[in-house]
Amino acid sequence: MTPIAWPSPQRQQDFQAWLLALPARFELLPDTVQEANADASSRRYLRVQASHGASYIVMDAPPESNDSRPFVAVAAQMKACGLHVPEIFAVDEAKGFLLLSDLGTLPYLQALLATQAEGNHAEANRLMRDATQALLAWQQKGVAKSLPPYDEAFVRRELHIFKEWCVEREFGRQWSETQLKWWAHSCQVLVDNIAGQALVPMHRDFMVRNLMVCPPESGNPGVLDFQDAVLGPISYDMASLLRDAFISWEEEQELDWAIRYWEQARKAGLPVNEDFGAFWQQLEWTGLQRHLKILGIFCRLKHRDHRPAYVADLPRLFAYAIKVSTRYVQLSPLTHLLQDLQGTLVETGFTLR
Repeated sequence: MTPIAWPSPQRQQDFQAWLLALPARFELLPDTVQEANADASSRRYLRVQASHGASYIVMDAPPESNDSRPFVAVAAQMKACGLHVPEIFAVDEAKGFLLLSDLGTLPYLQALLATQAEGNHAEANRLMRDATQALLAWQQKGVAKSLPPYDEAFVRRELHIFKEWCVEREFGRQWSETQLKWWAHSCQVLVDNIAGQALVPMHRDFMVRNLMVCPPESGNPGVLDFQDAVLGPISYDMASLLRDAFISWEEEQELDWAIRYWEQARKAGLPVNEDFGAFWQQLEWTGLQRHLKILGIFCRLKHRDHRPAYVADLPRLFAYAIKVSTRYVQLSPLTHLLQDLQGTLVETGFTLR
């Protein structure tokens, strides 16, 4: 069993004291603790076995960089919407530890990569259909007024992550006055696109790494990492699902899933654009804003957090971004900026996928 790496002896002591103080009814076996998953933040997830044969997940969310309250609040709201989210058995907000039900060990990402390798289109469709149904339920039934707004200031902060960490830190570029004007124009186009969409409850990271394959009787998929939920544009979560940072699909397949979502959203009375072509443009532009943000975050993980593995996916993200920007004349200034960086990316040995 691989030992758990702790950021400090104090954090380890806090965890052990908390775990041992949990009620005996859980029948936890402290010696079985293993790392289950880590995400792109300071949070991570540990799995602990119980003597009755079940297992639990511990969220390790250091309080100096995490607030556990949104996770608890959004979990309750998603459960009320019929989504399959972890049950919360114990919370220590001051220490940043939560004991959760275990949704299993098969992430959607792993399952969908297997469908691609095996050519199993039926299984890919089943999984994505289930994910879409969960998304529709969240958008219809979530309590919008309880969520913080994904407003212009929010969007601009995310776009700045790309400029600061990808352009300036990863590629060492300082844009000229003309390039800065191109960037300002591009940001305004993307901001206006988001501002022009109807607002619904938004997961904000509805990607396949945050979905778990679960038995149909318990509700598929299991939904994770929802603590950053906001009130945001209706196309955002679908863009996150279709154009994932870690798996890509042929555009014909993306369109098929998007059309099926759009048809069901209209039937459910959700405020999607009545013209699918207009909705698809909104989705593409919203996805572009997201991909620029993720490019910045992955570069920040490398330089600030010393987690360089994420930059292996920069080519996929650049490919998404350039594909979209080259389609629309409004985004042609952004194409110039991205292609300039793309040239450097290729020179360093990365291959665009």
